[in-house]
Amino acid sequence: MKKECFSRPIHAFHVMTKPTGSLCNLDCQYCFYLEKAALFPKDHSFRMSDHVLENYVRQYIAAQHSMEVSFAWQGGEPTLMGVDFFRRAVALQKKYADGKTITNSMQTNGTLLDDEWGEFLASEKFLVGLSIDGPEALHDIYRRDKGGGPSFKKVMRGLDVLKKHAVQFNTLTVVNRANSKHPLETYRFLKEAGSEYIQFIPLIERMPDSQMKESGHSLSLPPDPHEPSHAHLPVTPWSVESSAYGQFLIQIFDEWVRHDVGKVFVQIFDVALNCWAGMKSPLCVFSETCGTAMALEHNGDVFSCDHYVYSEYRLGNIAETGLDAMASSMKQRRFGDDKQASLPRYCKECPFLFACNGECPKHRFLTSPSGEPGLNYLCSGYRVFFKHIAPHMETMVSLLRSRRAPAEICSMIKREDQERLWKTAGRNDPCPCGSGKKRKLCCGDKPTTFSTAR
Repeated sequence: MKKECFSRPIHAFHVMTKPTGSLCNLDCQYCFYLEKAALFPKDHSFRMSDHVLENYVRQYIAAQHSMEVSFAWQGGEPTLMGVDFFRRAVALQKKYADGKTITNSMQTNGTLLDDEWGEFLASEKFLVGLSIDGPEALHDIYRRDKGGGPSFKKVMRGLDVLKKHAVQFNTLTVVNRANSKHPLETYRFLKEAGSEYIQFIPLIERMPDSQMKESGHSLSLPPDPHEPSHAHLPVTPWSVESSAYGQFLIQIFDEWVRHDVGKVFVQIFDVALNCWAGMKSPLCVFSETCGTAMALEHNGDVFSCDHYVYSEYRLGNIAETGLDAMASSMKQRRFGDDKQASLPRYCKECPFLFACNGECPKHRFLTSPSGEPGLNYLCSGYRVFFKHIAPHMETMVSLLRSRRAPAEICSMIKREDQERLWKTAGRNDPCPCGSGKKRKLCCGDKPTTFSTAR
């Protein structure tokens, strides 16, 4: 029998841990994870037991070859487990650490945070990711509670708790059909709220067909490039449009590159700079292959990826199979390598393949211009975005190679902008010096040097 071989061994892997499964106190219209309760029809608690918790902590630490082990707690809503659950988790981490440094991160909607949470998260140095979709009018469109009420004010109270206790946090913004039309309003709100680390996650979900509804899926199955019967399924009304996502990123980038480089860290911009500098993408959706980021459900079931929590992608249960064995299994390696193997020719010939790598396989349900399956839904938006940022990325890479800070690009671009203003401003236009007077009554044609002060 011919042995299967793979292009890469699994040296390290990451687990997204869901101690409450899909259980959540909010009922966000676009949430793809709420339906996962259907995978566990006999389970009504959706709470990770102490036995599963200890088994997981022990296995995960032992399986990591590095001296730093990072735990990521998500959901559903992980704070529904209560502070005491996480106190037990930290105690177990210390018990099994074996000299390794343990770090924790938690993604939360923030609505249940109080001073007890704040004190705990600060003392144990948790990094908290706060889900917020922009200012109140935009956030509350889709992020509603179980009674259909708004959640924005509760989230902001949670943010105040994090600030009060000096908990390190970043923000995660789901870019949807609504807020994608207000990029600068969204970005400026996040900055004003105190977020210096910003993640933008594009929302793409497809409507189920009748067969999928009968099988219990409220949203469509992950796309299979080799399954043309799924290609016709439309996206949901709240999914972001590809062109809108590209313009959303461009408008924010143009403001960021002029004012905020080195001050505000936008994940997709930092990842792009990594790729332009010739390094591997640290973000799975833009890496050549995937399969090293699995999802652990509340009962110990392990799935190939957070976006592939379906029975077809179940790898096993930690009570029966070790985490390291599941991460290096043929099934999981095939899942990861398929990302690269299934790329259409259109992607392979794209000048931005090095930065995109076809993005997430979940979003590959379009056909290329030549009719080949497997093209990413966001392809057109990404192409416009990457083309737009390319000159600035090359400038920042040049600065890095000269041992200079990429943030220097801000003053460089401001100078270019100001020079352009001097060249194009008419005599009756406002003077580019900023005095408020007409140019002919102020500087006229005199200036030859320009200030870059804000």
